[in-house]
Amino acid sequence: MATNKSNITLTGLARRFVDDGLIDEAAAKDAFLQASQNRIPLITYLTQNKLADSAKLAFSAAMEFGVSVLDLSSFLPEMMPEGVVDDKLVRKHNALPLYKRGNRLFIAVSDPTNIQALDEIKFNTGLSTDAILVDDAKLRDAIDKYLESQDTTMGDLDDADLEGVETEGGDQDDDSVSAKSDVDDAPIVKYVNKMLLDAIRIGASDVHFEPYEKTYRVRYRTDGILKEMSQPSIKLAPKISARVKIMAQLDISERRVPQDGRIKMKLSKTKAIDFRVNTLPTLWGEKIVLRILDPSQAKLGIDALGYEDDQKKLYMDALQQPQGMILVTGPTGSGKTVSLYTGLNILNTADINISTAEDPAEINLEGINQVNVNNRVGLGFAEALRAFLRQDPDVIMVGEIRDLETANIAIKAAQTGHLVLSTLHTNSAAETLTRMMNMGVPAFNIATSVSLIIAQRLGRRLCSACRQPSDIPKDVLLTEGFSQEQIDTGFTLYRPKGCDKCNGGYKGRVGIYEVVKITEQLASMIMEEASSIKIAKQAEAEGFRNLRQSALLKVIEGVTSLEEANRVTKD
Repeated sequence: MATNKSNITLTGLARRFVDDGLIDEAAAKDAFLQASQNRIPLITYLTQNKLADSAKLAFSAAMEFGVSVLDLSSFLPEMMPEGVVDDKLVRKHNALPLYKRGNRLFIAVSDPTNIQALDEIKFNTGLSTDAILVDDAKLRDAIDKYLESQDTTMGDLDDADLEGVETEGGDQDDDSVSAKSDVDDAPIVKYVNKMLLDAIRIGASDVHFEPYEKTYRVRYRTDGILKEMSQPSIKLAPKISARVKIMAQLDISERRVPQDGRIKMKLSKTKAIDFRVNTLPTLWGEKIVLRILDPSQAKLGIDALGYEDDQKKLYMDALQQPQGMILVTGPTGSGKTVSLYTGLNILNTADINISTAEDPAEINLEGINQVNVNNRVGLGFAEALRAFLRQDPDVIMVGEIRDLETANIAIKAAQTGHLVLSTLHTNSAAETLTRMMNMGVPAFNIATSVSLIIAQRLGRRLCSACRQPSDIPKDVLLTEGFSQEQIDTGFTLYRPKGCDKCNGGYKGRVGIYEVVKITEQLASMIMEEASSIKIAKQAEAEGFRNLRQSALLKVIEGVTSLEEANRVTKD
């Protein structure tokens, strides 16, 4: 049941923050609701989403409860007791053991109302617990350093101990797992580990190992752009290929057909990164591409993805509906999986049964029943969906609707009291509807089951440290698609420059979205089997921004450059 923001009465810390002028009442109510849905403390939500200054929040909380605030930056890490509190409890409750005196354990917390943390730590340690209030941002940094200090971490690794990183293969049948061979030697192990760790360090999304006739290269895709990083000897190509295949538990003797696998790289007790692995036979050897899957991306919260306020509201409202279908569309690498899993993470509560069918499951989330489809054994999307409907589901996620059979079962589920989320590979919301018609889905079923369509792209975010103003003539702005009203209002365009903190003037990526709710008028047009052009015009007339308009809005806000908007959205 969706909670109406207007019905929320602010009390306790939330009221204190409003009274102290740290956040206005409407924003506080929205933050309170979002924090509750994401099951995180209000202070943490405000800090993570930069809605209020963490130091001022800590001071305000201290005044509310009549306690003092400890500056963690002045606290010596060596004073912290090791092994007293289980690492999982530290991370779960955002609570850090500071020091121990006799039978009393002093715990740093940013939320003084978090009594459950103290009680659970007290139960598990047998010690009396006392809370000490600290700044939330500093607390999370201190917890990361504390937990990483318990084990070898990514940042501490050098070339001498790269082979010590733990890796596990994905779930494969026993008869497909090949034994380790003589290619599993120290130099190759060290080199491959270094390539993967460097990719994680710089925030790459993909790693390409590519053999050619006389050369071999390794490229990283960072912020959507491929860049060459290394050129090992071509003589090492077979050994590098075999090493990666061993890590992914693939058959190293099979070089004639593509193979899919998975690698889990454990960086510390609390940090592990998954890689999705695909091999492809080429003229000069096997090209291997690894997609880096970071589960923490799905837990960033919807505010971190780049939705505009009206788009976020449409998505959140659709997620709170008891039935219907939400479709996310876009090319490979456009962030569809993160959008879907952010929604699933919001829905992931103890009273909701969620099942997903994926090829393969990219992000593992506790509390969600995930199934990897396996067509070799007859477990496709359609078969998984049929099984889900006999498993008392509330929410179903289908990795991709590829055929008419899967589409029909998904629509039937959406029409019979289930919320269904899925993806299609189309370019816009309107094309998604016509694509389903072309697949053979009756127009009436589409109109009565699909409730929301999200088309998206990922654009590079300008580096805030070095971006520079750009002067572009008004007639050019009109040609690019800016409205006369936007130009008359005035805004500053920025262009990339480049510094030691970014990658050619850009740092990170931001989502660009077209979010269309299926209204009565759009549903009528769907049943009349209108063209995608007519549907797109009607959606725009009803106030839904298309991808181009959303990209230009990001340019006006100074989030990205016009050049980047053109790269990802211009026809």
